[in-house]
Amino acid sequence: MSFNNKVVIVTGASSGIGAAVAKEFSSEGAQVVMVGRNEAKLSAVAAECDKPLVIRADVANDDDARRIIDETIKKFGKLDVLVNNAGVSGVAKLMSGNIIDIYDKIMPINLRAIVLLTSLAAPHLIKTKGNIVNISSVAARLIDSRTGMAMYNVSKAALNHFGLCAAEELSHYGVRVNTISPGPVVTDILENTNVKVTWDDFKKTTCLDRVSDPVEIVDLIMFIISDKAKSITGSNYVIDNGVLLKRTAY
Repeated sequence: MSFNNKVVIVTGASSGIGAAVAKEFSSEGAQVVMVGRNEAKLSAVAAECDKPLVIRADVANDDDARRIIDETIKKFGKLDVLVNNAGVSGVAKLMSGNIIDIYDKIMPINLRAIVLLTSLAAPHLIKTKGNIVNISSVAARLIDSRTGMAMYNVSKAALNHFGLCAAEELSHYGVRVNTISPGPVVTDILENTNVKVTWDDFKKTTCLDRVSDPVEIVDLIMFIISDKAKSITGSNYVIDNGVLLKRTAY
């Protein structure tokens, strides 16, 4: 699949899935806009791309969100794809005393920022009959009070429903919106959230006894926005090595 001259915004592009998306789209000829907060990490990923537009920004900041879209259009004159990948996590239980703090940390990035960026990008995507891909998680369908991940799970469940609403509204203009829900993917999220689990622990939660590499998620993203998937909108693709199967098997 070739994406020559397609303009692609990738949020959370400094590491993990976002970094893999930026590098792969660049290698396929796309003009990539890399968005992230960590300048050093962004620069490292940008060095592996072909002349990307690098925007250091916080997607949860309204002015930054507007700047992301404005700088993209100023530079390239159009927008074809928005990959809403940026996200954060946090741990808190109802009785922990800090659950609202974790809620207030997660929701501005995992949901509100995506709503705003989607609304800002929509007029430009309508002109190109473009695509939006939201990176969610199978966590949206999991309930586990032991982990304290309820607020993260809730944010992804809300994102899934927003994706459906956006897909229906934007379908009238020829814009497709789809969601990808990965299971465990090897990124730097464990280090960033300082949780006391390993990727080997996550393997045990899957049917296939493995966790994904970010490139596997990229392959699915590239299929979804390609002409091979031109009839697909409002879908949520699970790519989890059988996490949900294991949770529902008795």
